[in-house]
Amino acid sequence: MTDTQNTNTSAPQRTPLYQSHVDSNGKLVNFSGWELPINYGSQIEEHEAVRTDAGMFDVSHMVVADIVGADTKAWLQKLLANDVNKLKTTGKALYSGMLNEQGGVIDDLIVYLMNAEETQYRIVSNAATRDKDLAQFHKVADSFDISITERPELAMLAVQGPNAVEKLAQTKPSWADTLAALKPFVGADLTDIEGTDWFVARTGYTGEDGVEVIMHGDDAPAFFEQLKANGVQPAGLGARDTLRMEAGMNLYGHDMDETISPYECNMGWTLALKDERDFVGREALVSKRKQSKEDNTAMKQVGLLLTSRGVLREGMTVTINQGSDNEQAGIITSGTFSPSLKNSIAIARVPASLSDEDSVQVDLRGKGNFVDVRVLKLPFVRNGKKQFD
Repeated sequence: MTDTQNTNTSAPQRTPLYQSHVDSNGKLVNFSGWELPINYGSQIEEHEAVRTDAGMFDVSHMVVADIVGADTKAWLQKLLANDVNKLKTTGKALYSGMLNEQGGVIDDLIVYLMNAEETQYRIVSNAATRDKDLAQFHKVADSFDISITERPELAMLAVQGPNAVEKLAQTKPSWADTLAALKPFVGADLTDIEGTDWFVARTGYTGEDGVEVIMHGDDAPAFFEQLKANGVQPAGLGARDTLRMEAGMNLYGHDMDETISPYECNMGWTLALKDERDFVGREALVSKRKQSKEDNTAMKQVGLLLTSRGVLREGMTVTINQGSDNEQAGIITSGTFSPSLKNSIAIARVPASLSDEDSVQVDLRGKGNFVDVRVLKLPFVRNGKKQFD
């Protein structure tokens, strides 16, 4: 096993689009050790642009790792809770949790099949978990014949919204046929069109249509300007958070972490358990799931909607049947004001036994000021439309 990788520094790092953000009046903040824009003047306008038209996010801080070797597929089947054997065509993507031995989530990531021989894959994972992700990659890789190469020279732009693909095709007319044929959760190598390192995938983190484009960092600033010229609105971390929350998508370190089971953060659907594949964390995951059901301590993830005034915040206690003999508690893992719904929303972890008959409240100010909240199945918003009555 061989690898090449970059090293973190203590000072905030800058993506290849740093100057583009400055030139576009981006308000820069430190996010997971990277200097990135929180907004470009109006988080609300950026949110609305993605919901109704097209916006773009610099996600170059995310970790791209290319895995090559005869044992790559077998390694991924050991590493991940979902099964890469589902990837039958080049470019197809798979979303999966990467678990620890206790069945908790080290990270959630996307893996792409990069060749028909199933010897080349690409992993895109979170910046905040880079060090422990790579450590886990290498730990599991010790007994496999593979090469792990981190690609810090690459940049990544997420172009999202109902008009995102159309405006990208206007920006890059030579991509039009490729984009038209691109199905959700499928990527395409653009080497034949653009040259080395260009890759586009119909994926995203907003609940809207759109793509994520990977390219060499040297090509990113010009591409950013071309997209702007074709009406794609630069959008920052603020809008990215409200969009992903409306879409019911987890944020690592908030809605899930190494102490949380996939069953507790709405990732049960990503677990491939039908065969006997021995992936990391499987035994503990299954055992704890069975035990939690037997002792009635199982938890699940739900959405909360506050129709009165106030804002739901991470860390607030969710009380079920407050003051009754069967009072139970949960916790808000992410909370915000929803620009699309004009109300506060939250993602919460609550007892799995919660039913439609139970009353649910949140103490907004921590002083016994309990306010009723509505429990909803996630997502709140998808493809610009409210997902509940």
